[in-house]
Amino acid sequence: MEAAQSRQTYRFGDFEFDPTSGELRKDGLKVRLQEQPFQILTLLLKRPGEVVTREEVRQALWPGDTFVDFDVGLNSAVKRLRDALGDSADSPRFVETLPRRGYRFIAALEAPPGLPPATLEAPPRTVPPPRSRLRSWGAAAVAVALVAGLIVTGTWPRLRGQLASAPIRSLAVLPFENLTGDSEQDYFVDGMTDAVITDLAQVRALRVISRTSVTQYKLAKKALPRIAEELGVDAVVEGTVSRSGDRVRVTAQLIQAATDRHLWAQSYDREVRDVLGLQSEVAAAIAQAIQVKLQPEEKRRMTQAQASVDPEAYDAYLKGRFYWSKRSPQTSLKAVGYFQQAIEKDPAYAPDYSGLSDTYRAFDVQGLAPPRECMPKAEAAARKALALDDTLAEAHASLAGVLYRYDWDWEGAEREFRLSLELEPSYAEGHRAYAVYLMTVRRHEEALAEAQRARELSPLSLVINTELGLALVRLGRYDEAIEQLQKTLEIDPKFGRVYQTLAFAYEGKGDWPRATEALLTRPGSGQGRSNPWLGYVYGVSGRRREALEIMARLETLSHERYVSPQGFAIIHLGLGNKEQAMAWLEKAYDARAFEVLGFSGPLFDRLSGDPQFQDLLRRMRLPTADRSQARQEAHSAPSEPTAR
Repeated sequence: MEAAQSRQTYRFGDFEFDPTSGELRKDGLKVRLQEQPFQILTLLLKRPGEVVTREEVRQALWPGDTFVDFDVGLNSAVKRLRDALGDSADSPRFVETLPRRGYRFIAALEAPPGLPPATLEAPPRTVPPPRSRLRSWGAAAVAVALVAGLIVTGTWPRLRGQLASAPIRSLAVLPFENLTGDSEQDYFVDGMTDAVITDLAQVRALRVISRTSVTQYKLAKKALPRIAEELGVDAVVEGTVSRSGDRVRVTAQLIQAATDRHLWAQSYDREVRDVLGLQSEVAAAIAQAIQVKLQPEEKRRMTQAQASVDPEAYDAYLKGRFYWSKRSPQTSLKAVGYFQQAIEKDPAYAPDYSGLSDTYRAFDVQGLAPPRECMPKAEAAARKALALDDTLAEAHASLAGVLYRYDWDWEGAEREFRLSLELEPSYAEGHRAYAVYLMTVRRHEEALAEAQRARELSPLSLVINTELGLALVRLGRYDEAIEQLQKTLEIDPKFGRVYQTLAFAYEGKGDWPRATEALLTRPGSGQGRSNPWLGYVYGVSGRRREALEIMARLETLSHERYVSPQGFAIIHLGLGNKEQAMAWLEKAYDARAFEVLGFSGPLFDRLSGDPQFQDLLRRMRLPTADRSQARQEAHSAPSEPTAR
C-alpha cells in the first residue's frame, strides 16, 4: 500500500496521469504535455473540486525573479493544457475557469485497478499547528539573515549569477498563432512572425533560425523542447496575433528550451498603422530579455522610431510576400500585382520594391519572361529600395542577384552580398545566395562554408540543404553530397530540385543509371526545365533517341512559354555536339540567359579547353580558375568587415 500511495496515478475520462513520471496517457498512448501545463494539472488533481487560485498558480509556476506578463503566461499554459486534454473553456469537461479567481478540476477521478478509491481523495487542507508556524517563521528569519550576510560580503550577486539561466545564444521564433478566427488573415500573422525574425537576425551575437525552417512547425503539435532540439536552439519564442478593425493585439513569450521555463512574456495592443514600431518593439524586448549584447548600431536600428504605414499598403505588401514565398509562376504574378498595389498606396516603403525585385528576378526561371525583359525591372526595383533605405539587407541581396546573373558585375555583386550579411548576419537566404554566387566564380571552399552557415540558420530548409549538397558536388566530394541529399529527401521526398542535384553527384561518379533514375524519380520530371538535364544524361549514356525526343518537346514548349537557350546547349553537349552546344550558348549570351546551376558546374568542364568557350567566359568577365583561386586566398585572409 505504501508503494501505491508513493506513486499515485490519477484516472479521469480516457486519461491516466502519473505526476511522478510526468506522463499523461490517453487510452494507453502518451500525450505530449509541456512543463507548465503539467504543473497546473498536478495542482488541480491534488485538489479536485476545489478552486486553485491564480495567486497559487503564480507562486508555483513563476518564481519572483522571472519577468512575465502573468495573464499572458497563465492563459497560454492553461490553453496548452486544454489542448492536450481536448477540453474547451466554453464547455469544460475537465478544467473549469472561475473568472478573476482561478481554476477547478471538475471531472470525476477513478481509481486504477488495485488501488483503493480512498487513496485518490483530495488531501485535506489542514491549518498547521502553532509550533509549525513558529518553525516556518524561524526558518524564514534564518534565510533572510543568510541572504543579508551574502549581500554584505558581496557573495550574493555572484551566487545569483551562477543560479541564473544558461546564456541564450540561439533562438527560434515559431510561427505566431492566428487568433482572428479568419484564415484570410494568415498572411498578416505570418508577416508579423517574419518581421520579428528579421529584426532579431540583425544581432551578431545571436543565431536566429530562418522563417523557412520554423514555418514547418506552424501546425505541428510537438513539445517545445523537442522543437528546440530539432532546430538546435537555446530558446523559443511563440506568440499570438489577433486583428480587429484598425487594432492589432500581439502576445509573445520567451521559453527556455531545456526546462520549458517561461523567461519573459508580454502583450501589446496597437493601431495597425503602428505595426512597424510594434514589430521592432517586440524584437527589442526579446533581445533585452535574453540579455544579449547589442552593438551600438544594432541597438539604434532596433529601437529607432518607426514611421507609421498605410494599413492598406502594408496589407498589400504582406500579401505580395505571401504569394512570392510560394514560388510558382501563378503565385509570382499575384505577388507582382500586390507589390504594385502597395507601391501605389505608399511609394516610400522600401520593402515593397525589394519584394518586387525578388519576384521579377525569378521570372526567367519560371518561364514567365526572358531575362532582357524581367531583369532590368528587377534591378530598377532593387535600386529604388536602396535609395529609400540603404540599411535594408534584403534589398542589397536582391541587387546582388541581378548584378551577377544579368549584368555579370561579379565584384559589384560580391560587395552587395557582403553588405547584406553585415546588416543581417543571420540572414539564411543571403548566405545561401552568396554560396551560389561563390560556386559560379569557382570559389568552392568558400561556397561550402557559406552553405553550411545557411544550414545552421535554417536547418530544415529544402533549398539550403540542396545547395549544401551542390557545394559538395562542386568540390568533387560526391559520396558526401549523396549522403547530404538523401537526408534532404527525408525532410520532404517531393522536393524536385534535390533529385536534379543527386543526378549531378551520380554524374560526377560516372554512375549514369542512377543519374537517370534520380531525374526520372523527380516529381514532375516529364515537364519544364527538368528535361534538359535528363536529355543530357540520356545523350552521355548513349540513349540518343530519348535525348532527341526531349529536345523536340523542349522546342514545342518554347512556343508556349519562355525557355532558356541554355537548355538546348545542355542536351547538345550530352550528345557530343560541341559546335551546336556553343551555338546555343552564344544565343544564351545574347539573351543574358545563363542559369548558374548548370553554367558553373562540372557539366561544362567538357568545354573548358574550347577556345570559343574561353572567349565566352572572357566576354562575361567571369573570373578564370586562376583568378578565382587568388581571390579565394585573398578573402580567406583575416580582414575587417567591408566599410560602408
